[in-house]
Amino acid sequence: MTAELTGTAEPPSGSLEFAALYAEAQHFYAHQMRILDAHDTESWADTFTEDAVLELPTMPGPARAHAALTHYVRAGAARRRRAGGRLDHWVGMLDVRPRADGSLSTRCSALVYATPSGGGPKILYVCVMEDVLVRTRGGSWRAAHRRVVRDDLA
Repeated sequence: MTAELTGTAEPPSGSLEFAALYAEAQHFYAHQMRILDAHDTESWADTFTEDAVLELPTMPGPARAHAALTHYVRAGAARRRRAGGRLDHWVGMLDVRPRADGSLSTRCSALVYATPSGGGPKILYVCVMEDVLVRTRGGSWRAAHRRVVRDDLA
C-alpha cells in the first residue's frame, strides 16, 4: 500500500473525539514498541497491515508486507542477542492528524537506546517516524505505511 504521509487536515481544537483518537495513537505506539523491544516478532508484524510498507534508512529499499517485516525484526533480535544487553525504543512528541478517509497521519520522535549488560543506557539513534495508521474492522489500529528518518543520516 502506498500512502501519502503529508498534506493532512489540522486536528479539531478542543475536540473530545480528537482527544480519544490521540490517546488511541499513543496506546498503539506504547504497545508496538513494547513488543518490538521484547522481540515478539509475530505480534510486532501484526501491528502492520498485510500490505504495509516500511521504509528504514538502513534498508536498501522498502520492506513490503508481513513476511518482510517479520524477517527484519527477527534479524534485529538475533543481532541484539549476539551483542548482549537490551535495545529499547522511546516514542514522544507525537503529532496526530486525522485524514478524510478515517486513517491517521502521525509523526513522532523516536529514540533507540542500548543498555549493555552491567552498563548504563546510551542513545544510539534519534529518529523521526511518520506513519499512516488505519483502523481494522475490529477497531484496533495498524500501520499501513511507515517512514523512519535518522537524524545522523538526514
